[in-house]
Amino acid sequence: MSLQRRRGLLVTVWKTHPTTDKRGNTVMVADPNDTLQVRAYFIPQRSSRAEVPGQQQINVVRMLVAAELPNVSLWSRVAWNGKEWDIVSPPAYHHGSRRTRHWSLDIRERP
Repeated sequence: MSLQRRRGLLVTVWKTHPTTDKRGNTVMVADPNDTLQVRAYFIPQRSSRAEVPGQQQINVVRMLVAAELPNVSLWSRVAWNGKEWDIVSPPAYHHGSRRTRHWSLDIRERP
């Protein structure tokens, strides 16, 4: 399922914005109206199948992106493969040679 960065898949990433909740606290929320379209490639990390009715399937994938991801954090969401995914690890920048610089983050399929 791993695809090369140049031929990666088009992914929509929701940016986060601060907002105020009912109690007056400042919280971060994902905004589906403010998105980024980026090319990404994916490496499966771990998955666990639901074996008993009522259990949830866990599907975690590492997403690698060559572009910078402004305003993307743990509260952002990713739309990929017809599904919504939560970000479970903050974006990490990997500074290799010019050809290997990229951002990586782990995403988990929403139930």
